[in-house]
Amino acid sequence: MAKIYSEVYGCSSNKADREIALGLLQNAGFDIIEDAGKSDVIAIFTCTVKSPTVNRMIHRVRELTELNKPLVVAGCMPKTEKKIIERINPGASMVGPDSIEKIADAARIAMEGRKAVFAEDLRIPKLCLPRVRENPVIDIVPISVGCQSSCSYCSVKFARGRLFSYPVRKVVEEVGQALKDGCKEFYITSQDSACYGFDSHARLHELLNEICKAEGRFFVRVGMMNPMYAKQILDDMIEAYKDEKIFKFLHLPVQSGSDRILGLMNRGYEVKDFLEIVEKFRKEFSQLTLATDVIVGFPSETEDDFKKTTDLVEKIEPDIVNISKFGPRSGTEAAKMKQLDRRIVNERSSLLYRIAKRIALEKNKKWVGWRGEILVDEKSEEGLQGRNFSYKPVVLKDSCTLGSLVGVEIIDATPNFLVGKLTSFV
Repeated sequence: MAKIYSEVYGCSSNKADREIALGLLQNAGFDIIEDAGKSDVIAIFTCTVKSPTVNRMIHRVRELTELNKPLVVAGCMPKTEKKIIERINPGASMVGPDSIEKIADAARIAMEGRKAVFAEDLRIPKLCLPRVRENPVIDIVPISVGCQSSCSYCSVKFARGRLFSYPVRKVVEEVGQALKDGCKEFYITSQDSACYGFDSHARLHELLNEICKAEGRFFVRVGMMNPMYAKQILDDMIEAYKDEKIFKFLHLPVQSGSDRILGLMNRGYEVKDFLEIVEKFRKEFSQLTLATDVIVGFPSETEDDFKKTTDLVEKIEPDIVNISKFGPRSGTEAAKMKQLDRRIVNERSSLLYRIAKRIALEKNKKWVGWRGEILVDEKSEEGLQGRNFSYKPVVLKDSCTLGSLVGVEIIDATPNFLVGKLTSFV
C-alpha cells in the first residue's frame, strides 16, 4: 500500500480540500502517514493569500523537494505560482483548488515518475465526498468556490475564480451526512459567505434556515462576510441568527477606517455601511463576538488614514482583529501602486496590535463569572477547549470528552481565550 504524507496551510476552504483529498486518497488505497521521510509521495496544500505566505510556501516546497520524493503541490499555488513551482521542482505534479477530485490520479502519476497538472475549473460541488477530518467534532462545509468581488489587492480570485455557489440541497445533505458521522459543529466556509447565491437564486440566510432544520444539537459558525454583500441581506441575516444553532459570531472585515483607502481597495462599501451592520447585529445580540480584518500600510495610506482605522477600532471594540501588513501580490492593481516604506508599515501594525490586544482583554474580562453551556470542540496547547453560544473559546483544565456539552463557569480571561471550570450549572 502506497504511503502518502500531507500538510496544509491557509484558510478553512483549503483545510476542507485537504480533508476531502485525504478521504479520496484513502478510498483509492493510499495509507495516510505523518512522517514525510517514510512516505512514497508527498502532497502540500498551499496558500498564496499574502506575500509573506507565498515566500513561506516557496521555502517549504524547496524543503520537500530536497527529500527526493514524488511531490504533489495542491491548493492555490498551481493557479497563481505555477512557474515558480516548476522552477523549484520541474517534475512536481499539481492539483488546483477546483480539481481536488483528481488528487489520487495525481499522486499515482507522480509515483510513476511522471508529471500531472490538473488545474481546471471543474465547478463541481465539493460536498458529500469521503473525508478524513482533522477534528472529528467539526465539519468544514464549503458553500461555494470563487468570489464575486474585485478587490484591488487580492490574488485569491486568480486561484479560485469567479463565484460558483453550491446548491442548497447539497449543502444540507453534507451537514446531514456529517451529523451521522458524529460532527456537532459546522464551519460554513467560502471566500465570501455573504455573496452566496448572488450567482443563482438562494441567499445565505435561506441556506442557514435550511441547515438549522436538521435534527439534533449542533452549532453553526458563519464564515467571513464582505460588508458589500452583507448589507444587502442584513435584516434577513439577523433573523437567521436568532436560531439557537447559529453561533452569535460575526466575521466582518473592514480592512480600513478610511473611505479613501476603501475606494482604492475597490471594496464596494464605506465605513458607514460597516458600522450599520455592526450596530444592527449588536442591537439584537448584545453578547455578539465581532471579528474583523484590517490591512495596514495599503499604498498611499497616510497618517490620517491610519488614524481613522485606529479610531474605528477603538469605537467598535471588536473581540478579534486579524491584522495584515500589506504586501503586493503579482497581477493585482495594488501591486502597481507606490508602496509604503516597510518601517512605517511595521510601526503602524505594532500600534494597532497593541490597541487590539488591549480591547480583546477588556472584552474577555467581562465574561468572568458567566455560567453556561459550551461544546468541547478541540484540543489546544492550553488544554481542552470549547465554545459558548457567542463562539468564545473557553479553555478547560478539567478533563472531559471531546464533543461533549458541559456546563462551565468562567474564572479568568486572556486576550485570546476565556478560562473555565466545570460546573453542574447549565
